[in-house]
Amino acid sequence: MVVLRNSVHGLETLMLRKNSKISFGGMWVFPGGRVDHPDRQDSNGTHLDEVTAARHAAAREALEEAAITVDPQSMILFAYWYPPEMLTKRYSTWFFAAQVQDRSTRNSAVQIDQGEIVEGEWMTPQDCLQRHKDGAIELAAPTWVTLARLGGHRSAQEALQYLKSSPPRYHVTRLVYSERGPIALWSGDAGYENKDAAASGARHRLEMFSGGYRYLDTLNQPSQSD
Repeated sequence: MVVLRNSVHGLETLMLRKNSKISFGGMWVFPGGRVDHPDRQDSNGTHLDEVTAARHAAAREALEEAAITVDPQSMILFAYWYPPEMLTKRYSTWFFAAQVQDRSTRNSAVQIDQGEIVEGEWMTPQDCLQRHKDGAIELAAPTWVTLARLGGHRSAQEALQYLKSSPPRYHVTRLVYSERGPIALWSGDAGYENKDAAASGARHRLEMFSGGYRYLDTLNQPSQSD
């Protein structure tokens, strides 16, 4: 779940660093985790659909990992991610966004669980991406792309309105390699079907090169780079 707030520094999002001994170890991520059995049922024991169960899981994980309380019904579903086939573990992931109370100071403490999460901080999307470019933090591709999409917005309200303005984006990743480095391709990219990064046409990809990342989405928005 992408937790957003307004501060004196503009739009900020809650970022958490994973314990190095678990999946995505050492990376900075948004609050989240797997859907557990109780998330799949309402108070009457009725089985919930997949997205509703994911909403409940996202709210529970935010509370467990960072003591953040969010109403599942207030969350905006804006993306779905599925990783490339060569990975040993592949997690089907729904991305939600929600706003919490604004802060007048930047350094309000983040309460973390000190188990799965070892560090937490409120960051502007631009600051987080710059730290990644500088090599100070690690980000997975879905996290990087999400931060890039949020980076041009001045407030949580503006960011949420932007995310609500179009249907959720589905990203079933195909990973290819070029002379400069790996490229993640998604549906709509001219090279997606044949895994051909050089194919001419539309772009929907993340170039993950040593000199910096670049997100290209000619179907929906201008390119973003760090």
